[in-house]
Amino acid sequence: MMQRRQSGSADTASLRVGIILAENFTLSALSLFIDHLRLAADKEDKSRPILCTWQIMNSRPESIRASCGVSVSRNSDLTDPTAFDYIAVVGGLLHGRRQVDEPTTRYLQKAASLGVPLIGICTGTFILCRAGVMKERTACVSWYHRQDFMEEFPDHKACSEQMYLVDGDRITCSGGGGAAELALHLIEKHLSRPLARKASHILLLDRPRRGDTPSLQPHPPLTEEVNHVVDARVRRAMMEMEQNMIDPLSISDVADRLGISSRQLERLFQSVLGMRPALFYRMIRLRYAHALLSQGELTITQVAFETGFSDCAHFSRQFKTMFGHSPSAMRGRSSQSAPIFPPVTATRQLGERAGVRLFEAL
Repeated sequence: MMQRRQSGSADTASLRVGIILAENFTLSALSLFIDHLRLAADKEDKSRPILCTWQIMNSRPESIRASCGVSVSRNSDLTDPTAFDYIAVVGGLLHGRRQVDEPTTRYLQKAASLGVPLIGICTGTFILCRAGVMKERTACVSWYHRQDFMEEFPDHKACSEQMYLVDGDRITCSGGGGAAELALHLIEKHLSRPLARKASHILLLDRPRRGDTPSLQPHPPLTEEVNHVVDARVRRAMMEMEQNMIDPLSISDVADRLGISSRQLERLFQSVLGMRPALFYRMIRLRYAHALLSQGELTITQVAFETGFSDCAHFSRQFKTMFGHSPSAMRGRSSQSAPIFPPVTATRQLGERAGVRLFEAL
């Protein structure tokens, strides 16, 4: 059981955050967010909430269970929203599960009407949208959940490039590392940059950012291409491939996850995209490799491994065939100079140019 004991005074704190946890919330998102606040809040290192305070709220007295099975106790009932500078909602598992109850939804709506800034962490953004408090606001969504978001909220704008996004008095983040960066942003804004740096140093998560600009999400999403594909089975297959880069699935495994045969999947891809699924899979892995190399942080061998290639020489040959230059020529080059990747609508021409033999079945 985890419980945060409050010993500081919220009246004297420069940053006051109320936290609502969804059922089956993501523990890592909460811990990365709250530990940055904890380390910045104390003048020594005793975990005292002096400079900032945080309070876990729940409409019911029982503890809240995370998706990993760990339970967290509340500090209070749903407190007066104006007692906080921000109210953050930490989301978690999406499908087939209730995330928050009706009293919590009404509480978020009340907070919005009172002008209290709201934060959506991980799929907490979905909760804010369902509560109707994200109208005419752009939401930051992880590339992993973007398709789910677009299907549920077709009238909302979504951003899957940044780790977090500030849109007026609504802040949303992609979860994981995005929760950490968002916490640093709040600490810098309300306390100081040195305190933010202190927290990230202690957590060994120090990564310099360009001023107040959020980092980019580390995975180049296929979402724009996916959104243009009408067939739901092909869209799902594309997402399965994108979510399995380091250890690529076999095409038969992809088909099994969709509940269809490999032959059916081959026909679908040929009909919709004009190419075999193995060709498409290899293409997006090479695109990801291109993005990693442009960041200049990994060696060519590491990039090959991260994109599912066990043979570095084989990876280099395929990379050069697709992009016209070797990985060694690409490494460290600015991502702004990267070529525009061909959309899936143009993959038929790509398949004809590269040759199916280059992208043999996995």
